[in-house]
Amino acid sequence: MSAIQLVIPEPWAEYELIDSGNFQKLERFGNFILSRPEPQAIWDKSLKDSNWERQAHAVFRRDRQSPERGDWQTRPDMRDPWFVTFRQGGLNLKFKLALTTFKHVGLFPEQADNWAYISAKIKGMLPNVARPNVLNLFAYTGGATLAARQAGADVTHVDAVKPVITWARENMDYSGLTNIRWMVEDVVKFVRREVRRGNRYNGIILDPPAYGRGPDGEKWVLEEHLNDLLKSCADLLDNDNFFFIINLYSLGFSSLLVDNLIRQLFGNVPNPEWGELAMMDQFQKRLPLGVFYRFAS
Repeated sequence: MSAIQLVIPEPWAEYELIDSGNFQKLERFGNFILSRPEPQAIWDKSLKDSNWERQAHAVFRRDRQSPERGDWQTRPDMRDPWFVTFRQGGLNLKFKLALTTFKHVGLFPEQADNWAYISAKIKGMLPNVARPNVLNLFAYTGGATLAARQAGADVTHVDAVKPVITWARENMDYSGLTNIRWMVEDVVKFVRREVRRGNRYNGIILDPPAYGRGPDGEKWVLEEHLNDLLKSCADLLDNDNFFFIINLYSLGFSSLLVDNLIRQLFGNVPNPEWGELAMMDQFQKRLPLGVFYRFAS
């Protein structure tokens, strides 16, 4: 059995975690520095509040009536939207970022290690598979989709929220890519239909939220629906040339839980890697940002 890993992506020029603490994080995306909530940063800040205030171009403030929504207080020189590039491991991607009412900006930098993994596994398949077929579920604004497409895969991108698929299509255009299959659909319904059709994929990527709604009001609750979804994914994964990645952001889920699910539903998988994704701030504090499990032929 593989050991639990802590994965911190290689530094990249257009992102850095400057500081974290007091349930907040201070980050630089390109030319702009943001301050926003972070529930896992339970320690003290390393920098003074006055330093945070001086640096931040935008600060997210939660709405007292909502645990999720809020608004941004911005300086006059803050641009919205703006752009960052990711050039690493043979990838050259461009992302549009924007200040949303849910505190997100359209990019999860801790996923950079998974992008590199996706690119390497697809390129490793190319001698045996002319056009690897990749399925990205709960695909959001498409970081993993773009990495897979740029590496040479045919990609199906599935998300229930039409505006984020529009955002992902823009990122495709900005990255100079084409021919991604976009599906605005409930993930569970889509996967079940693919199983009935007998389709197979060389790569499957999942980023399921804790809670969600499909385009027709379908309810998604992670702990209630993940087991059945993974059963369907096991039926969709190619038998010979494959990789699989799942990321979980719910605070109550551990990598041990995911390991149990994978071993029960997929069997004795080859080359498993599992543990926590994290980012390190300038003061060497490691901020956990979710658990992952991945394996490949």
